[in-house]
Amino acid sequence: MSPIIIGIIGIVVLVIVLFSRIPVGFGIFLVGFVGFCYLVSLDAGLSIIAKDVFNCWSWYVLGVCPMFVLMGYLAYESGLSEALFATAYAWVGQYRGGLAIAVTMTCAAFGAICGDPCATSASIGAVSLAEMRRYKYDMSLATACVAAGGVLGILIPPSIILLVYGIITENSIAALFLAGIIPGIMLMLLYMAVIYIQAWRNPSVAPAGPPVNLRQKLAAFRAADVVSTLAIFALTMGGLIVGWFTPTEAGAIGAFGILVVGSLVRRKLKWQGFVSALGATTRTTAFIFIIFAGVTVFGRFLAVSRIPAELGVWTTTLPAPRVVIMVAILLVYFFFGMIIDPFPFMLLTMPIFYPAVLLLGYDPIWYGVVMVFCCGVGGITPPVGVMVYVVAGIAKDVPLMSIFKGVWPFVGAIAVAVVLVIAFPQIATFLPDLIMAPGG
Repeated sequence: MSPIIIGIIGIVVLVIVLFSRIPVGFGIFLVGFVGFCYLVSLDAGLSIIAKDVFNCWSWYVLGVCPMFVLMGYLAYESGLSEALFATAYAWVGQYRGGLAIAVTMTCAAFGAICGDPCATSASIGAVSLAEMRRYKYDMSLATACVAAGGVLGILIPPSIILLVYGIITENSIAALFLAGIIPGIMLMLLYMAVIYIQAWRNPSVAPAGPPVNLRQKLAAFRAADVVSTLAIFALTMGGLIVGWFTPTEAGAIGAFGILVVGSLVRRKLKWQGFVSALGATTRTTAFIFIIFAGVTVFGRFLAVSRIPAELGVWTTTLPAPRVVIMVAILLVYFFFGMIIDPFPFMLLTMPIFYPAVLLLGYDPIWYGVVMVFCCGVGGITPPVGVMVYVVAGIAKDVPLMSIFKGVWPFVGAIAVAVVLVIAFPQIATFLPDLIMAPGG
């Protein structure tokens, strides 16, 4: 059989493995190792383990991951979501659908200090669902907006997915973080429109809360923990963008800032919470590192199978506009993201689709933002929908299918956002081009 046929068989086997109970990283590693050994030799395959895996895990750039992950978990354990939600609720809670809109705003704000979607949904859900239940919100809408809000946590910087994408593709992390800001705000506004339309059509699903006067609104916004949280975001992102810090240093400074705010300003971060954050960071980092090693080995297998090279030639010679080819690639991500954990699937397919995207002439920074949207859809749609399962664990009395039913309008909002970003790439590239350009 030709190397290309072997490569296709390997991809099919990998999809089957991903549906099994084998851990994702180990499954990718195993298929890549066996496939490479078949096409080359066992000695060469063993050499990959000795060389590539060591080089992967000793790569200095990967040191940025633990810092930003720790920053997010410290924010979660510090209860910063409470202060952010109280501020957002004070400003918009008195309007029809205001509580759900406040949830969306809080997810966006919390995403600015936590790049983990599950931590965002869990933290905001723990604070907001009881309030929405108290004001007689339809729980399908209430839980769905919390689950969908997790997508904002991986789009608005610092984003773990954009961070990993930048490491793999060797693109500027600062530019990727900048590229996520405007699309993130746009998606937040689309979410708010979805909530408002549902509340306008049926006021009973999202009734208005009690009025709040201007003094109370200003008092909520001026709260020390809210101001300090915004200051940490400005320092971390601003220092990274202007070149004061490397990405690793920016993550460390952000984590230290959250530690100070949580333990000294809010006094909510206790020793047990600190240890829990360290444990969660270790597990998440190990998960990312193992997947990196697996993807590295699988990428070697794909390279010798010549699938990426042949796919690149094929896509550039198709008698179709490049936007049609891009839409086809995105549909693959949307479909498989619904049945396979979208984050490892993105890493897995990067060696296949990324070269083809570059050959089609697309901006790699823009493509990174589009990939985040794809991962976001996979995170809230059945049957995987990991963020939906997180929210279901908080709202145990809400049927799982009720939450999945409620997320579809938000999936529609993400689809609209993707269409807009494809039609107007400047939505993602404007800030990086403006700020990162020489002399900008």
